[in-house]
Amino acid sequence: MNTADQFAHALNQLPLVAILRGLTPEEAPAIGQALVDSGFALIEVPLNSPRPLESIAALAAQNPDHLIGAGTVLSAAQVREVHAAGGRIIISPHFDPAVVHEALHLGLACVPGVATPSEAFAALNAGAHAVKLFPAEMITPIVLKAMRAVLPSSTALLPVGGITPDNMAGYLSAGAKGFGLGSALYKPGQSAQEVSTAAQRFVQALRG
Repeated sequence: MNTADQFAHALNQLPLVAILRGLTPEEAPAIGQALVDSGFALIEVPLNSPRPLESIAALAAQNPDHLIGAGTVLSAAQVREVHAAGGRIIISPHFDPAVVHEALHLGLACVPGVATPSEAFAALNAGAHAVKLFPAEMITPIVLKAMRAVLPSSTALLPVGGITPDNMAGYLSAGAKGFGLGSALYKPGQSAQEVSTAAQRFVQALRG
């Protein structure tokens, strides 16, 4: 199974991306295990975290069957660094064709950030495997529903930003395929047990 197929499979299994902004390499094994035990198969460490490539390498080595990668990827050079660290998914806050092209060249899954239909179509035409609707605080379920009406039906739309277990239902009803989960799932310094508890709340909200 190639990375693109594995990404699609992971979205079908549990379409939640854990965003571990601020994670340190020392915390990575325990936090990663708590997420995997809760069913997560998609984990990103934003590149503005402390020593992010070390955390990505540790998580990828610990979880070779899961898609571990980076968020806040802003350049093709950073894509290459993530790939060298063992990362297999590239997530950005914006759409940059060079980032998407480099990710595809290296066989990585790629999810650029978009906020408009124009950006979404451009990202999909460049080969993006899904699009991150960011910031979701600005893209309400009503807006998502309007975008869903014009984008290809197979497009995975993943709202990111301010997502909690309490506001997921509206997005799902509007056509969201999954979510990126930030501070409501993980904050720097939280214990693995705290992250596990938060993860289980998100899983229950998704499936409930």
